[in-house]
Amino acid sequence: MGQQRIRFYQTGSFVVGNRLLDPDQRSVQSDTRRTNSLNSGHRACRGCGEALGARYVLDAVMRATGHQMVAVNATGCLEVFSTPYPETSWQIPWLHSLFGNAPAVATGVASALRAKGRRDVRVVGQGGDGGTVDIGLACLSGMFERNDDVLYICYDNGGYMNTGVQRSGATPHGAATTTTPAVGPDPGNSFGQGKSLPLIAMAHRIPYVATATVADLRDLEYKATRAMEFRGARYLHVLVPCPLGWRTGPHETIRVARLATETGMFPVFEAVDGEVVGVTKIRRRLPVTEYLRPQGRFAHLFGETPRSDIIGKLQAEADRTVRTFGLVDPEEVS
Repeated sequence: MGQQRIRFYQTGSFVVGNRLLDPDQRSVQSDTRRTNSLNSGHRACRGCGEALGARYVLDAVMRATGHQMVAVNATGCLEVFSTPYPETSWQIPWLHSLFGNAPAVATGVASALRAKGRRDVRVVGQGGDGGTVDIGLACLSGMFERNDDVLYICYDNGGYMNTGVQRSGATPHGAATTTTPAVGPDPGNSFGQGKSLPLIAMAHRIPYVATATVADLRDLEYKATRAMEFRGARYLHVLVPCPLGWRTGPHETIRVARLATETGMFPVFEAVDGEVVGVTKIRRRLPVTEYLRPQGRFAHLFGETPRSDIIGKLQAEADRTVRTFGLVDPEEVS
């Protein structure tokens, strides 16, 4: 199954006019019959990328499974702002696990459904980067190794935002957090720390691994739908900007997510059985400064004495990512 590319030529706009499309070509979010898995009334911050990502992904999964899906949610921002006791914004079968055991709980749900002979009901596990990349890594690796029939989704906002914007294993190098302050000769998150969970997932050679951002709704919906075509362990890593932790305006969430891909800071790809089978090419590549400047967590790089050395390291990281995944066609590289 290949992603269907919809092309519109609207100068200065990325808006897709769904009225110009046949009904079967429209996005899940434009369908009046969408599930609204995460409904109104939650307490997310204005412009929260995670709230958008969760609704987009789970609505697509619900459509792909004929509304036969159970979600297991790790502790974290998504759980806290969506289920302040005794309220909930979820309109799907939803379970809350501990911070680090969502993959194990999801495995248990899948096993129980299998024992009951319910192969029609699919299981999704989800959490933020703290609960996935750090605290839940052991349980997630076990899920991958056993090839349990679960789609696990990481909503990556680059830190422990719910507890005060502390550094996580997914925090970008150079970014300031409350535990990696912008002080000293090497301000922000130190280079050499952190990990790439998509690459770790690929190393397990599970059936399907993909990355996406909330800036490309069609790509995100396609990958959520594509993941449900497989059985066994699957992993979807979604970049979801956090206005609070990234210190950006609520209206800038989609723009910043798009800049992450256009600068090469966040590669968008999909892999089957541990091998990359498709990438989203960068149409107009931009320098990393275009991505860094709008974010207050990188403000210390552009002060009275700009830290060109750190910016240079981040540019080198982006260049390496572009080469590794082939994000720019060779003839377009200057």
